[in-house]
Amino acid sequence: MDYGKFLYEQKKREKMLKAKSSQVVIKEIRFGPQTDEHDYEFKKKNAIKFLQDGAKLKAFVFFKGRSIIYKEQGQILLLRLAQELEEYGKVEQLPVLEGKRMIMYLASKKKVK
Repeated sequence: MDYGKFLYEQKKREKMLKAKSSQVVIKEIRFGPQTDEHDYEFKKKNAIKFLQDGAKLKAFVFFKGRSIIYKEQGQILLLRLAQELEEYGKVEQLPVLEGKRMIMYLASKKKVK
């Protein structure tokens, strides 16, 4: 076997593996600690659409200025979202405070082709 044929076969194998792999899409939804009910429902509807499309969801509560004192409200908001989206996706990471953001990840239950 000559070296040129070996390189050709190797490139062909890598191309096949790349074609079979799937790209992970992460969609973000941003809340405030005191998000109103209508805004929450609107964003929940978008989250359901994202999860049904097979994307991962990054939901976070952004605390501006002194609103960091409402950490509990932010956590309650994210846990409520996780509970209401239970049939569409599962929680990958529970709410964690990172700086001025409380972040939670949800993965779709639907398999992506």
